[in-house]
Amino acid sequence: MQDFEVVSADAPSRGEKQPAPQAGSGFPRAARLLKHADFERVYKQGRRHFSPHMTVFFLPQAEGHARIGFTVGRVLGGAVQRNRIRRRLREAVRLCRSTLQGAVDVVINPKKSVLTLEFAVLLEEVGRAFTVIARKLAEK
Repeated sequence: MQDFEVVSADAPSRGEKQPAPQAGSGFPRAARLLKHADFERVYKQGRRHFSPHMTVFFLPQAEGHARIGFTVGRVLGGAVQRNRIRRRLREAVRLCRSTLQGAVDVVINPKKSVLTLEFAVLLEEVGRAFTVIARKLAEK
C-alpha cells in the first residue's frame, strides 16, 4: 500500500509561506473596545446616534484615539449570523475609520437587517454615523 497526502486546491502546501498582511489593512487591537467596563461606561455616560439599521453610542475621551466595539446580541440570530454581522460591521468600520478624529469610544449596536443589507448601504450608513459623531465632537 502506498502512502499519499490529500491536498486541497484551495489550501497552501505545508512548506509554502503565507503572504504577510499589509500594514494598516486590519482592524488593530488598539482600535477596539474590549473590556466590559468600557462598554458600560459608553452606554451609561455617552450619547446616542440612531440610524435605520443600527444604534451608535459614543463617548469622547480626554486622550488617546478612536476605539470601536460591537454588541451583537443573541436576539439577532445564531452564532453564524451574529459573526457574519460582526464581520460586515468590522469591515465597514475599517474602511470608514479615518472619518473619526480624536479620542472617542464608539459602540455599534446593529439591528438584524444588517445581515441582509447591501454592503454599500451599510458602508454609507457607518460613514454617515461617524461623520455625525465627528461633527458633534467638534461642537464641544
